[in-house]
Amino acid sequence: QVQLVESGGGLVQAGGSLRLSCAASGRSFSNYAMAWFRQDSGKEREFVATINWRASSTYYADSVKGRFTISRDNGKNTVYLQMNSLKPEDTAVYYCAATLRWVARSSRDYDYWGQGTQVTVSS
Repeated sequence: QVQLVESGGGLVQAGGSLRLSCAASGRSFSNYAMAWFRQDSGKEREFVATINWRASSTYYADSVKGRFTISRDNGKNTVYLQMNSLKPEDTAVYYCAATLRWVARSSRDYDYWGQGTQVTVSS
């Protein structure tokens, strides 16, 4: 069992930056690949980025490539999402998730989820 808690969301102007954090507790965090997804109201949850268990490989959605960076610190049981050059279309609730699968870009492949943190980008 893995418990995930996101933080770092908020309101930012277009072009600004935010860093999201996801703190994990429970067993064997370093065994899990971690990901960020996002969901805007009325839309399906969409993949943002994923990182493997030892942080040697990452994948990004085309919409965030070059602007967002996923990273992790296994010593702190935490995964991060650095978001730069934010756009209004990045507005959503952002969720972190954990899976033992690799590479997983579908929400169906993830076993554990946080409660989400709201990111709002104003134009």
